[in-house]
Amino acid sequence: MTLDTPVLPDPASAEALRRDLDGWTVDAVEAVVGERAMRAFGREQVLPARMAARASSTPEATLTRLFLLGDTVPRAAVDAALPATGAEGAAALGLVEVSGGEARGRVDLRPFEATAEGGEARWWVASDHGEAVTGARLRDDHVLGIGGASLTLAGMTMRSPVGRVLDLGTGCGIQALHASLHSESVVATDISGRALAYAAFNRALNGAAWDLREGSMLEPVAGEEFDLVVSNPPFVITPEGAPSFEYRASGVPGDGIVSALVSSVGTVLAPGGVAQMLGNWEIRGGSWAEGLEAWLAASPVALDAWVIERDELDPAEYAETWLRDAGVTPERGRAEFDAAYGAYLEDFDARGVQAIGFGMVLLRRSVTGTPTLRRLEQHEGALQEPFGGYLVKALAAHDRVAALSDEVLLDTAWTAAADVTRESYGPVLQADPQYILLRQGAGLGRSVSMDTALAGFVGACDGELTAGQIAHALAALLDVPAGTMLSGLVPAIRDLVADGFLE
Repeated sequence: MTLDTPVLPDPASAEALRRDLDGWTVDAVEAVVGERAMRAFGREQVLPARMAARASSTPEATLTRLFLLGDTVPRAAVDAALPATGAEGAAALGLVEVSGGEARGRVDLRPFEATAEGGEARWWVASDHGEAVTGARLRDDHVLGIGGASLTLAGMTMRSPVGRVLDLGTGCGIQALHASLHSESVVATDISGRALAYAAFNRALNGAAWDLREGSMLEPVAGEEFDLVVSNPPFVITPEGAPSFEYRASGVPGDGIVSALVSSVGTVLAPGGVAQMLGNWEIRGGSWAEGLEAWLAASPVALDAWVIERDELDPAEYAETWLRDAGVTPERGRAEFDAAYGAYLEDFDARGVQAIGFGMVLLRRSVTGTPTLRRLEQHEGALQEPFGGYLVKALAAHDRVAALSDEVLLDTAWTAAADVTRESYGPVLQADPQYILLRQGAGLGRSVSMDTALAGFVGACDGELTAGQIAHALAALLDVPAGTMLSGLVPAIRDLVADGFLE
C-alpha cells in the first residue's frame, strides 16, 4: 500500500529522526548544491541542484537528494544518512519508498530557520513535492510547503508575546511553528484532512504542541477568543472550468472567502486581539477600497483596520498568473489553456470585474467598541523585513497619538526618527528649494512633502523643546499668528507620529 501522507511518529521515533536531521540545516543544503543551484531551485529548476548533490556522497547530500529533490538513492546511503531511523524506519513513517536496494523520497522535507527572540529557531517541515520535482500535475488536495505567500505572512505577523493564537488554514503548519515561539497556546485548523496529517507530523517532528482541528473557516473555534489570528486563506478566485486546488481555492465564488473572513473574524478576537491575513479583492470600478469598506461594515464587532494593497492585476493578468501557477500553459496544452483562460475571462466579465487587488489585511478588535484606525492604502515599493516589527511599532504609535489631546501633544518633546532623512529639490539658481521631502528608510518607506513651516518644525525636533515651543518660535520667525501656526501643525504632527517619522 502506498501511504497518502506521513505517518504520525511516536515520541521515540520523532526524537530519533530529529537526531538524524540535526546537521542538515539550510546552510548545509546550500553547501551541498551551491549558490547557483539554490537560485535555480528558487525558480523551480531542480536540475542544477540534482547535478551538484549527485556529485557528493555526504549524508547532507543524500538527504538533499532524497527529500528536497525527490531523487532515488542507494538504500545503504539512506541508512548511513539516517542512522537512528534507517531506510526501513523512514519508509514506515511514509517519508520514502524502498524497492530493492534503492530508496526514493516521497515527501518534501526541508530544513527551515526563523529568527526568534532568543536566537535562531530551526525546524524541518514536510509537505507534498511540487510539480518541478515530480514532473506531474499537482493532485487536487496537494499540501503546499513553504512558499512565497507563507513567508510573506510570516514576515508581516507581529511577534509580540500573546496568549492564544489561531492559525486558520494551517496547511503544513508553518505559521503554527512561528506562532509557537511567542504564544502560550496555538490552535491550528484546516478543512483538508491531508493538510492536518502533514501538520501533525511536523508538530511531532519539531516537538511542538498545537491543538489541531478539522473544519471550515471559523466553525472549529466558534465561541472561542484569540489574541492573534493568522491566515493565508484559499483566496485564489477560481471559476468553474479552471484548475482547482484545495490549498488555494475555497469553492466560494469570486472573493467571497476573503469577504467572509474579514466580516466574521472579529467574532473570535479577544478585545484588543489582532487578525493578520493575506487576500485579494475584486474591483468593479470606483475605489479599490469600496468593497473592503463594505466587508468591514458587515462585522458584528467594532474593528480597527489597516489594509495595504500591494498589487493590482487586470482579469487577463490574474488568469495568466494562476494558470501558470497551476502548470497550465500553452506549451503544455493549448486547448486546456485556452479553455481555462476563457473560463476566467467570462467569469470576471459576467460580474463586471475590472481588476483584482492583492495585499495584506490587519484587523484589531476595538477595546472600547469605537474604532480609532481605518487605513486603506496602496504601496508597491519594498517593505522592511521583517515587516511585523514595523507594524508593532506603528500600531503603538497610532494608539499613543490617538490618546493624546492637542494640549498634551503640543506639550511633548518629539524627536525625528533615526531612519528619517530630508531631501530638497529645485532649480540650481533658485535660492530656496521648490520641494522639501521627508523620507522614511524603514517600514513602508513613506515620503511626505513639507512646506517651510513643517520643515522647520521637524528640523527642530531634537527632543529638547516641546512641539508647542517650536511652533511659537516658528510663528514669530515666519510672522504668522500663533493660532494659525498651531492649527496647521497639530494634524501634521499627529500624522508624522503615527507614521513613525517622529518619536
